[in-house]
Amino acid sequence: MANAVVHFEVLGKDGTALQKFYGDLFDWKIDSDNPMNYGMVTAGEGGIGGGVGPSQDGSKLVTIYVQADDLQAALDKAEKLGGKTVMPPMDVPGGPSIAQFTDPEGNLVGLVKGM
Repeated sequence: MANAVVHFEVLGKDGTALQKFYGDLFDWKIDSDNPMNYGMVTAGEGGIGGGVGPSQDGSKLVTIYVQADDLQAALDKAEKLGGKTVMPPMDVPGGPSIAQFTDPEGNLVGLVKGM
């Protein structure tokens, strides 16, 4: 796969409850020791890591993040194919650069560089 899925995210109104649910359900080790209470999920063998936490506006969503060498180029290509940019490239403090778009059906997809 040229551009691999490298991260997933499960967000909702009560991030702490979601962390407990997924931790208990799948025995995931979730570390939310950070100011945003964003729970980082350690990748298991053959899997990918992710995050579980609160959404900024209380909405519920599941997002996959795909590795991209050039976030803006990937957004431009998505738009040419019928997608729409939701979040232009931005640097996460202490982390990677990310961007988001919706596909033609409205599904949210994240892009990540430097992970």
